[in-house]
Amino acid sequence: MAAALPLHIRHPSPRRSATGSSGVPVSSPTRARRRTGAPSSSATRRNSRKPLFRKVGAALMLLAAAGLLFIAVSRMSGSEPSDTAAVTDPAKDAAWAKLARLDPNSPYALGSVDAPVVMIEYSDFQCSFCRKFAQDTEQALIGKYVDAGVLRIEWRNFPIFGEESKQAAAAGWAAGQQGRFWEFHNALYAAALPKNSGALTPDRLAEFAEQAGVPDIARFRADQASDAASKAVNTDLSEGYNLGVTSTPAFLINGRAVLGAQPTEFFLSVVESAKNEAARKAGS
Repeated sequence: MAAALPLHIRHPSPRRSATGSSGVPVSSPTRARRRTGAPSSSATRRNSRKPLFRKVGAALMLLAAAGLLFIAVSRMSGSEPSDTAAVTDPAKDAAWAKLARLDPNSPYALGSVDAPVVMIEYSDFQCSFCRKFAQDTEQALIGKYVDAGVLRIEWRNFPIFGEESKQAAAAGWAAGQQGRFWEFHNALYAAALPKNSGALTPDRLAEFAEQAGVPDIARFRADQASDAASKAVNTDLSEGYNLGVTSTPAFLINGRAVLGAQPTEFFLSVVESAKNEAARKAGS
């Protein structure tokens, strides 16, 4: 099971209550009035509900802490991230190291295993936003950071749109077994097929494999239908679910969560921030 990765979550500041002349916190002018006698029946009812509200609130906070392991942080609107947003907690670094596979022979990754920034991408071949990322932002990241040895991209299959998504994920894995995953990835996204239209049959996926330059199509078909393909896809899927991923595309960039096909400039700024933080840590 993948380690649950702590994430940067910006919580809203707690709302402060007003304070009366006696120093007792109040939240309305009515409560601010000086009380000279016994509390009213309405005040008694309100006060009797407070312990229950506190208990329910505490329980909800615990549930949120346990379940919201992968959320869109407030900076994902496209604003420039600060350099201090990168990971500095040693416990988080240890959890991150378990998620980045860093296999130098993996056909499902781009970039050096020594790159200071690693981006894990959870995607579905039928996801239109994943396609947008693959065709626009990913190409910019490759040109600026992957080719320069700064960024490594690790693909994770996250087929959430049904059987055709699972078939496409298995086909991508099979293409990777012959060293043509990224070519298959590009060809399938370029086709922009309608979601769950019945188009992603084994024969059609084999045509994409041919287009991608997979040399042995018979082996491709066998690999796609194999238990090994199913196991590999399910391993990726379980990793994402254990993190709390529920939609695609989703990313982890040196421990920072990014959800959705954000503008290219946003991804560039996040990678730049992670690169600067890695350089500071290396020099310290």
